[in-house]
Amino acid sequence: MAFLTIPDKKTVLREPSAIKDFLNKRGVIFEQWEASIPFNDDADMDTILNAYAHKLKPYMNANGYQTADVINVTPSTPNLEMLRNKFLTEHIHTEDEVRFFVDGEGMFWFNLEGEEDVFCVTCEAGDLISVPANTKHWFDLGPKNFVKAIRVFIDQSGWVPHYTNSGVDAQYNGSVPLAEA
Repeated sequence: MAFLTIPDKKTVLREPSAIKDFLNKRGVIFEQWEASIPFNDDADMDTILNAYAHKLKPYMNANGYQTADVINVTPSTPNLEMLRNKFLTEHIHTEDEVRFFVDGEGMFWFNLEGEEDVFCVTCEAGDLISVPANTKHWFDLGPKNFVKAIRVFIDQSGWVPHYTNSGVDAQYNGSVPLAEA
């Protein structure tokens, strides 16, 4: 279950409807999905994609997405620190960044134009987030270094990070968002 924090205001949103409203007003899509069939922790990519096909296929069709895959990052993933650091710096993509969390967690930090405060959405199993193209953000695997997620693309080349070099991320990296209000 996701939670949203605004660290500088020490504010936490936990209600899914409040998180969805907050994000939707800022152009970020947030939804929660359930699998249509049960599957084991060691399920392969096709099994996972089939378990969510009832939500995933209509979502992809409605938004022009062409492909989906599943990533599984664990503490034993080779080059984990390099992979983690690649996304800890504020960046944009030329395509939407769509992630559905099957297991684990991840923190999407946002520094939006016209927003006074940086905010963070910690996503967990069942949470879908779509960060619009050209939105300033960064991603942190969090302290568990574990995420299993469905990634959705129009074209994977649009997912290359373009760094902003703003330095804003340095103020928040290494901090764990407030989990309690």
